[in-house]
Amino acid sequence: MTAGIDVSGLSSTVRAQDDLYRYANGPWLEQHEIPADKAIYGAFHALWDTAEQTVRTIVEKTAAAEHPEGSEARKIGDLYTSFMDEETIERLGAGPIADELALVAGVQDQAGFVAALGQLELQGVGGVFHYWVDADAKKSDEYVVYVTQGGLSLPDESYYREDTFAEIRAAFVEHVARMLELAGIADPAGAAERILALETRLAANHWDRVKDRDVTQTYNKLDRAALGELTPGLDWSVWLSNAGVPESAFEQLVVREPDFLTAAAAALQEVELDHWKEWLSWRVVHNAAPLLSSAFVTENFDFFGRKLTGAPELRERWKRGLGAVESALGEAVGQLYVAEYFPPVAKARMVELVGNLVEAYRQRIEALDWMSPETRQRALDKLGLFTPKIGYPDKWKDYSKLEVRADDLVGNVRRSVAVETERDLDKLGQPVDRDEWKMTPQTVNAYYNPRMNEIVFPAGILQPPFFDLDADDSVNYGAIGAVIGHEIGHGFDDQGSKYDGDGNLSEWWTDADRAAFEERANKLVEQYNVLEPAEAPGHQVNGALTLGENIGDLGGLSIAHTAYEISLGGAEPPVIDGLTGWQRFFLSWAGAWSTKTREAEVIRRLALDPHSPPEFRCNAVVRNIDAFHRAFEVSESDKMWLAEESRVRIW
Repeated sequence: MTAGIDVSGLSSTVRAQDDLYRYANGPWLEQHEIPADKAIYGAFHALWDTAEQTVRTIVEKTAAAEHPEGSEARKIGDLYTSFMDEETIERLGAGPIADELALVAGVQDQAGFVAALGQLELQGVGGVFHYWVDADAKKSDEYVVYVTQGGLSLPDESYYREDTFAEIRAAFVEHVARMLELAGIADPAGAAERILALETRLAANHWDRVKDRDVTQTYNKLDRAALGELTPGLDWSVWLSNAGVPESAFEQLVVREPDFLTAAAAALQEVELDHWKEWLSWRVVHNAAPLLSSAFVTENFDFFGRKLTGAPELRERWKRGLGAVESALGEAVGQLYVAEYFPPVAKARMVELVGNLVEAYRQRIEALDWMSPETRQRALDKLGLFTPKIGYPDKWKDYSKLEVRADDLVGNVRRSVAVETERDLDKLGQPVDRDEWKMTPQTVNAYYNPRMNEIVFPAGILQPPFFDLDADDSVNYGAIGAVIGHEIGHGFDDQGSKYDGDGNLSEWWTDADRAAFEERANKLVEQYNVLEPAEAPGHQVNGALTLGENIGDLGGLSIAHTAYEISLGGAEPPVIDGLTGWQRFFLSWAGAWSTKTREAEVIRRLALDPHSPPEFRCNAVVRNIDAFHRAFEVSESDKMWLAEESRVRIW
């Protein structure tokens, strides 16, 4: 068993009592540079790099070997080969999208335009709105279609209206003009201005990200007749038939932002058809740009990479090729990954960790002093229905319908979209598949799915620094334990808590308990609203946007601490390298967030990312936890001190 904390990596100039984040990560922050092809880099990203190298080995070995025609291994190899075949891609230029651009150019009227929107949707070119199939949030044992707002090229509706982003908008117009010129579109400069104007109109009716994360407001179930009343003038039958969507799929659907659809339908009537055609041509070019010749790839990266995120260099071609393979054949790659890199002992250890975390939640819920017995019992019932998924799915996706050709990159990607669309639509009318995973096993991440009431931990994240079979328990509980707790915590955050144990939106709280919860949540919003990342002074965290993740962090770390206590069975943890078990626990948490971010990327994430910047995921959370103050003997004179009456305690 190893200590798991490298004391040589701790700062000699910063105290944990003043800044836990920089005490744990100061030397790393000083010594490391962000790789040129990244806008952000840290512990998570280093693990992503490791997983990426592993997947590269798998995919390149697969591509180099002979496999039967139609086999998944052959498809993996051929798709990767098609991405790496630069000679063919350069020779084709904009050729792979010629038919799509001709389709748009040939549109004569609004009906033709709606038909084109549908046809291109089936090929992965996003239109004015998006749709997908998922479990119904009020009937979680049935599937339903969800429809949501779309039509924007910039990261968020705020980019179209805030003065902060005026420079971005000007650069966007220049970028669109250059891309349209590469594609041979007439009057590229004028078209680019008109495209910005059209998207600005759409953006004016987009729900902002705070409103859009409200699961109650975004659940608006309609039948087909009500959808028609909501969008006068929009012929849904034309769109459905061309998008390959059966009429029956839209008999009942959930519209997330109804007034956006109304505004979009009006825009389709009122904006000149030629302006819409320019916009749709741009959508075709933008969607395919990463798959086309170097002129398109470079220009696309110059704006969406260098300008928006600050990353100075394009990712190497093999990395982008892996992304294409994993997008189309992720679970096929995942089967090869887990067979070689995920031992059964790791899964067994995770089952034990999850069990302790769930027990810790049970104990803490039972001890809550602000919740009534009635709501407390319902919370415990929900906890008892949690389903953990660890490592990889029990049932793998079938890719037999996907045709892959080694000389047709764009076609491969388009056909993949069509196959996944068919897979999605085939769910309608079928029992909800509770074995389905929404991440591949090689993904370095985790998630909570409220409609399934499940927590999912792919094999990719179950590695150091988050999970180490040889490390002291304090380190594993401070890292992967807190991640597990975080994901469980999403079931009890400001939005997840609106779902019951069966995954249905349900009022299982008393009014008084909900008010007590919101009072505590609002204090957390206030705490985060005043925080400014060191990389972007003058720019503040949006406490309302990040509330769910902040509750997840606070609850997750608190619960992980209790679970660590449970694992000790009453024994006192050993002191290793001068650090107590409790100190190693919090240092492990802090080390998981070691991150450097470019200023442009910080600003972009503040506008749209529901997660707080990494330094606050560390410091802002631990200041609210009594055990942290005890572990490091934090006093009123220390910068990390937070008065007891100001500490937020939810779960």
